[in-house]
Amino acid sequence: MSLTIKVLIGMLLGIVVGLSINLLGLNSPDGWIYGYLTNGLFHVVGTMFVNALKMLVVPLVFFSLICGVCGIGDIKLLGRIGSKSFVLYLITTAVAIASALIIAAGLGIGQGMDAVSEAVFTGKDAPPLSHVLINIVPTNPINAMAKGDMLPVIFFAILFGTSILLVGRKASSVADFIEVLNEVMMKMVTIVMSVAPYAVFCLIAKAMANLGLDLLGQLLGYVLVLIGVLLFHLFVTLQVVLKLFSGLSPFVFLKKIRNAQVFAFSTSSSNATIPVTLRTVTERMGVKNSVASFTVPFGATINMDGTAIMQGVATVFIANIYNVELGMSGYLTVIMMSVLASIGTAGVPGVGLIMLSMVFAQVGLPIEGIGLILGVDRLLDMIRTAVNISGDAVVSVVVAKSENQLDTTIYDDPLAGTVDDAGVHFDPAAERDLAAGIEQTHNRS
Repeated sequence: MSLTIKVLIGMLLGIVVGLSINLLGLNSPDGWIYGYLTNGLFHVVGTMFVNALKMLVVPLVFFSLICGVCGIGDIKLLGRIGSKSFVLYLITTAVAIASALIIAAGLGIGQGMDAVSEAVFTGKDAPPLSHVLINIVPTNPINAMAKGDMLPVIFFAILFGTSILLVGRKASSVADFIEVLNEVMMKMVTIVMSVAPYAVFCLIAKAMANLGLDLLGQLLGYVLVLIGVLLFHLFVTLQVVLKLFSGLSPFVFLKKIRNAQVFAFSTSSSNATIPVTLRTVTERMGVKNSVASFTVPFGATINMDGTAIMQGVATVFIANIYNVELGMSGYLTVIMMSVLASIGTAGVPGVGLIMLSMVFAQVGLPIEGIGLILGVDRLLDMIRTAVNISGDAVVSVVVAKSENQLDTTIYDDPLAGTVDDAGVHFDPAAERDLAAGIEQTHNRS
């Protein structure tokens, strides 16, 4: 049984167990199931798994991106990859929120709804574009790595790799060493992914046990429209972009991206899913590491199609509840603010609400309106994160195809890059060779 099937089984079992706990009323705060299972075992295992994925992100992106720059060997080609990725990410984000506004406004969600919420949400001002641009260049790259600020890490890695190229032959040993470190990090990804089915079960079971179905019923119109637009963007918009700009089969793409989508759904974090997305687009879809090592972490940072869709639907929903007429200028402001706010915003759970508060502040909607959708946002955040990483993968494939950096034989092979438990078995011969090498080094010293 492949790892993908195991993860899907874990997700389905998690939904069944979590909903059963919720619907049977077993998740009361003073009960042992809540203390020892839902917020005990499920919470501990799920959080450890997410932390393990996050642990891999910075070193994996750093080493992989340096290897990618060195592998390209052409600064002009790197510039083309960066510019194409940036333009495609902005375009898909703009199209995502525009379609969300059109569909939500056309359906009139929120009109006549007498909704009251006791939830409180504190807004946040939008950072000026100049501040975002300045922060791309880190004053301390080690501090940026410690904080997980991906744009500064990407900038430093590209600059480091470019410097290796400019030094030339004398830096070849450094490039070889980083290549080995990159392989080590990819093996760590394999090890962490081997426990994914159990971790996904715990993450989904906890979420379903806490959320239940009551909140979905209260905000059914908003939830259904948002999910509908997310699915439309995933299965129509992104696949049209893929087919139009690469000529590749959308059906093959959707089949191969499924595993990464499950991870994104479980973690609600584009950044935490970077190791899985990177492996999927390189080993399953045939994108060269020189392209994927740039486009995937870059996309996880600035490409938030699913989050943009949420902002569009939520804006129309809250505006209708409070009887605020946005008009064409208001809609254009929402599109522009959502695109700008996505640049440099961390791909972590719940960040969409922070971005939404920036949008609300610009169009004059009450920030406290976000409290109405707080209850269901955790579940919807899981879905839109899966859409986010799907957009990252589409752009990676399109850019790689345009630069002849895509192996189409791997893309068309349904078994290419599949992972099973054999990937984490230790090789006794390799262990003996490594031990002998270490012993020889020790004896020489």
